[in-house]
Amino acid sequence: MTLKLKPTLEQVQELVANDAGNTIPIYAELEADLLTPVSAYLKVADRCDYSFLFESVEGGENISRYSFIGSDPYKLIKVGANETCQGDPLIPIEKELSSIRYVKIPGLPSFTGGAVGYVGFDCFQYFEPSIKGDLADPLGIPDAIFMMCDTLVIFDRVRHVVNVVSHFRSDVKDPKEVEREYRKAAEEIETTLTLLHDDHIPSVAQGPITTLGQQAISNVGKEGYMGFVSSLKHHIKEGDIFQAVPSQRLARPTDLHPFNVYRHLRSLNPSPYMFYMNLKEFTLVGASPEMLTKVQDRIAFTHPIAGTRKRGKTPEEDKALAEDLLKDPKEIAEHVMLVDLGRNDINRICKPETVKVDKLMQIEYYSHVMHIVSNVSGELREDKTPFDAFRAIFPAGTVSGAPKIRAVELIRGLEKEKRGVYAGSVGHFDYSGGMDTCIAIRTMLFKDGVAYLQAGGGIVYDSVEEDEYQETMNKMGSNLATIEQCEQKIFEQQQK
Repeated sequence: MTLKLKPTLEQVQELVANDAGNTIPIYAELEADLLTPVSAYLKVADRCDYSFLFESVEGGENISRYSFIGSDPYKLIKVGANETCQGDPLIPIEKELSSIRYVKIPGLPSFTGGAVGYVGFDCFQYFEPSIKGDLADPLGIPDAIFMMCDTLVIFDRVRHVVNVVSHFRSDVKDPKEVEREYRKAAEEIETTLTLLHDDHIPSVAQGPITTLGQQAISNVGKEGYMGFVSSLKHHIKEGDIFQAVPSQRLARPTDLHPFNVYRHLRSLNPSPYMFYMNLKEFTLVGASPEMLTKVQDRIAFTHPIAGTRKRGKTPEEDKALAEDLLKDPKEIAEHVMLVDLGRNDINRICKPETVKVDKLMQIEYYSHVMHIVSNVSGELREDKTPFDAFRAIFPAGTVSGAPKIRAVELIRGLEKEKRGVYAGSVGHFDYSGGMDTCIAIRTMLFKDGVAYLQAGGGIVYDSVEEDEYQETMNKMGSNLATIEQCEQKIFEQQQK
């Protein structure tokens, strides 16, 4: 295979000679007409223990430009009580990326490699020392896992091409050494291209479906969740907090391969942050509507979402529902509170004069629902990094409450179990110094033949216990329906 690589060896040697940086993306471009992100993922990730696929439908109905696929990371970072790394999960990532001086190459997105994974909700105790005490851990997963990925397959929907990217990563100056490192990146690209050009698309190992009609079991039950609501309403009336977001977890046995669920989910519930992460012992499948935080060119963003209505059947009904949503005093009060919280979080790590609300209380439309959304941004202070931005904003107010620390203390006291990935974050920290993370909601965790789903709701002084319980069930309804429909479809195929 004759590779046409960009930049060329000569161009890289010139960049190195001019001390432009020590990490340079090298890529090959191919037409995307015969490949899809799903088929490419199956080809690249086949037989790999760790891999990911990130896709996006951005801002509700606008298609995002890029999809990202990675597998076979060169290093794994696992953080937890039973892992080598313990404590703040961002420290080992920051250390791993600290020596990188990235050279941006035209034609590529800012994310071409870096740390990809999740930070569980319970990592808040490592960022905020006042959160103390161990909780039960029924899921038994690490607090955080990150895959250090150096070779990616990137779909560019605007240009209708696929870029296979690897990296020249070295501080060498000698031309022969530079050529040797360049050839290493070229070999990685060639190996990946060989997989992509193979006509055979591996299938997932889907066994017989025997779990049709299985019930999902709550970890706290209806009465237990309603008790959470009553307790938090008492604390609100006592002035301890303004709002808190308790949750419940459902466990649903299923024979489904998680990738079949992801394929069904991406068509049933397309979202701004679609993700599939195979993490060997378990798998994450998500369709999150909400950014946690993003840093690009040292501008930090957060994107509060609060206030929801189902989509109408006609444009006229959509418009009427949107107008009703924007007149709902409870929804508006909750949203404004979260915008204030986001502005305070951004202000902790950004130059005060740059902090602004770019978008306030606008409606975004998704496949099944509409949300009130806002956007807060600011320029990072000179002494702050994307990791500081993450720590300042994590966890999102939409899954914790306000004031955040006290709300989390009360939630932990009621739930008495680790949340795991739920309400934490999924995303990446990249070589270029950027970051893009979402809130891990509308997310399923598959482990040992069980799908775990979790959802919460914002409790305020006049919340109604029964309504709040039903809201959590409604939030999990789409993912439960995805499992049920996918099981039925595959079961019927297996009977033929």
